Amino acid sequence: MGPKLKRVTAAFEIFRAGTAPSAQSRGAARALRLASFATSALTLLLAGCPQHPGAPAGPRGQAIPGAHLGRPYDVVAGESLLTILVYRAGPLAKAGHNHVIASHELSGTIYVPTDLMRTTFEVRVPVGGMTVDEAALRAQEGADFSADVPDSARDGTRRNMLGQALLDAERFPQIVLQSERLEPHAGGQLEAHVQVQVKESPHSIVAPVRYEMKSDELVISGEMPLRQTDLGLTPFSALLGALQVQDEMRVKFHIVARAAH
Repeated sequence: MGPKLKRVTAAFEIFRAGTAPSAQSRGAARALRLASFATSALTLLLAGCPQHPGAPAGPRGQAIPGAHLGRPYDVVAGESLLTILVYRAGPLAKAGHNHVIASHELSGTIYVPTDLMRTTFEVRVPVGGMTVDEAALRAQEGADFSADVPDSARDGTRRNMLGQALLDAERFPQIVLQSERLEPHAGGQLEAHVQVQVKESPHSIVAPVRYEMKSDELVISGEMPLRQTDLGLTPFSALLGALQVQDEMRVKFHIVARAAH
């Protein structure tokens, strides 16, 4: 029999016999009351505290909306480039031009945790800063973009692009790209599922991504076809459709991001 139980038993026997409790028996009774109180308090505490289950682990590569884990890398605008190749179409296509749309003003942050497949990001593209037909960029794109583009055609294309019928830059000054999830892709690449916010509506697209990690630098690049209608946009058309812009574009991106300090 343990020491505490002996004291409790002794106190009980004294009270049962009706004898006056001694100092020793009074101490045993006090110990009994304290033990009973502690037991009751512990029972109430356990009964009154709801059990909080741990957050369920999502599937591998599944990003939790709004959650960013890992080391942040800030996009370096001056070293990053988004290029969109737009092609002419329609019976009067020869009267038009293929165009190179570009943005040198990308911003945002990429969060890279230990598990690369849980990387998340948000990248913003200022619509008003997008350029049309920079000579150096046209020269890089080969024969389809070798023709000279008059200033009037360049300015008209930019005006149509930023106008209410297409990007409506006055009301919606930026395009926002947010990660949904990453998945492995062939050739050691990744497949990025991305939500693209264009004007009022979000749209989901999938982009193959190549990446290179250095100590404090992350370089991401890729190239893909993308239809304007996939983004909720209506391709430009004039002269009852005789002069058009093809729905399918070619999108290229090269993003440099450095570790935030």
